[in-house]
Amino acid sequence: MGFFSNNIGIDLGTSNTLVYVNKKGIVINEPSVVAINVNNNEVRAVGKEAKEMLGKTPQSIRAVRPLQDGVIADFNITKVLIKYFISRALDYNRFAKPKAVICVPVGVTSIEKKAVLEVAQNAGAKNVKIIEEPMAAAIGAGIDVSAAIGNMVVDIGGGTTEIAVISLGGIVVSDSLRIAGDSLDTEIGDYIKWKYKLDIGGATAEKIKHELGNACQEYYELPENKDVPTSMTITGRDMVLGLPRSIELTSEEIREAILETVNNIISGVKRCLERTPPELSSDIFSNGIFLTGGGALIKGLDIFMEKETGLKVRIAENPLECVAIGAGKLCEDM
Repeated sequence: MGFFSNNIGIDLGTSNTLVYVNKKGIVINEPSVVAINVNNNEVRAVGKEAKEMLGKTPQSIRAVRPLQDGVIADFNITKVLIKYFISRALDYNRFAKPKAVICVPVGVTSIEKKAVLEVAQNAGAKNVKIIEEPMAAAIGAGIDVSAAIGNMVVDIGGGTTEIAVISLGGIVVSDSLRIAGDSLDTEIGDYIKWKYKLDIGGATAEKIKHELGNACQEYYELPENKDVPTSMTITGRDMVLGLPRSIELTSEEIREAILETVNNIISGVKRCLERTPPELSSDIFSNGIFLTGGGALIKGLDIFMEKETGLKVRIAENPLECVAIGAGKLCEDM
């Protein structure tokens, strides 16, 4: 019993890390951020507490995201991040040596996979298995990946968008785009700088994305969405005067701001469809496209994708947790 209880699944994301413990479910869902004291390299905070420090730290403290575009950018800080989350997930049991399933983007190199393995092993995992994120997302979404049926999964995370056609337990066609949720935040910040000469932080851009991020006007025209807010007031620093200033943004402006990234994701989906074998294409026509990841929550993205591809698009039941749930299911049946 002790052996099985130590199996864990980790969705090591650019924005958030989720940890699934065997028989318990998801026990951790926190930002992939670490705050370090630059004078003595002491870890000041990890996760949610560290994210709250982003953009607000004095010179002696550095709050960083050790993962960029879904891969490790800072080996040592990533090790701190994983070690902390594994320890918390296992109730700080320092004697536990868990077996771990870790999810990585489908386009990572063998060197990047090796780096993930080494970091996890150095963080205390005894045996580490790597799985591609779209496969884990498909399992987490409840798709029977072992069947001789083609299914397309589009997992829009923080750093990457993973697109894959899955059949018979393997990935037949795939694409990994280095554009995703973080790209939307950047585009929103750049748009506000260009239009209003107002500088905002990353946390504000993310809040705007959650509140007003949308891909099409049709979403707001649906009867069930008539009460969804279409504007909000934000505050930033005037780039001319250097003083705080507030403006009101509309959903139409944010749709214009993120249009390029949304279109690039749609183009990636179309490229994968063009390379899909005909027999699997007919399956996808019947089953549709499954959207997972935080980006699936962009308002009207499913409607816009349906219009652009002519295919039925479904949002998974728990899009934010699909990858971690898929890794967790593998943990329970290694």
